[in-house]
Amino acid sequence: MRLAFFGDVVGKPGRDVVERYLPRLRDQLSLDFVVVNAENAAGGFGLTEAIANDFFDAGADCLTLGDHAWDQREMVSYIERDSRLIRPLNYPPSAQAPGKGSNIFALPDGRMVGVIQLQGNVFMRQALDNPFLVLEDALADMRLREVCDAIIVDMHCEATSEKMAMGHHCDGRVSLVVGSHTHIPTADAQLLVGGTAYLTDAGMCGDYDSVIGMKKENSVYRFLTQLPGERYQPALSDGTLCGVFVETDDKTGLATRVEPIRMGGRLQSLVPAA
Repeated sequence: MRLAFFGDVVGKPGRDVVERYLPRLRDQLSLDFVVVNAENAAGGFGLTEAIANDFFDAGADCLTLGDHAWDQREMVSYIERDSRLIRPLNYPPSAQAPGKGSNIFALPDGRMVGVIQLQGNVFMRQALDNPFLVLEDALADMRLREVCDAIIVDMHCEATSEKMAMGHHCDGRVSLVVGSHTHIPTADAQLLVGGTAYLTDAGMCGDYDSVIGMKKENSVYRFLTQLPGERYQPALSDGTLCGVFVETDDKTGLATRVEPIRMGGRLQSLVPAA
């Protein structure tokens, strides 16, 4: 199976590159399933139904969210109506968070893909339940090779150590563990010893002439003065599409190939060979 995951979409430049390049990549790489992290797509803060539909039209099969899941009020009801949206699984039961933190998707040929999103706790503004413990119940319901032909885990968190620990914790039990949230693509795409593909952060889809997708002047001012300054706004120059491509063995569900994807904008282009 051929899978792709694209990192946090930030504002209009991120939306533009997803809509421009994703249809081409689906054909070029013969992608079977595509996940896009879309939690910053609406002006840098959250997601709307209209934007989600644009991503689905471009070729996304599933949209993951994160700590900005509820920035747009409409998401509270929209996520209940569309099972293709996945928010962090490890909200405590007392939160009664709407939507799902994991789901299983059926491909047209009958193969099944599981998607799980977890939110880390180290340096994060929200404290959710322990993602390492919550993961186990989800994996029990979508066992690789028995229930799902492939499983993708989006580990949405700040600390690289927490992401790497999750990768090793899942090794041999899922197809891909990929980090989101920090918006900077890392250079450590690899196959772990148990056969799980891993990347610490897929990077953002957005304008890299910025501070993690936001106008650089606003961020520099805050660091210089420690004052709030103006509200953060997305940078609006040309965007770069960032993500990861994974190929799996249908007999095992484990990865045989993992490569980064970068297209457009300021970063060096990296496109896997078909």
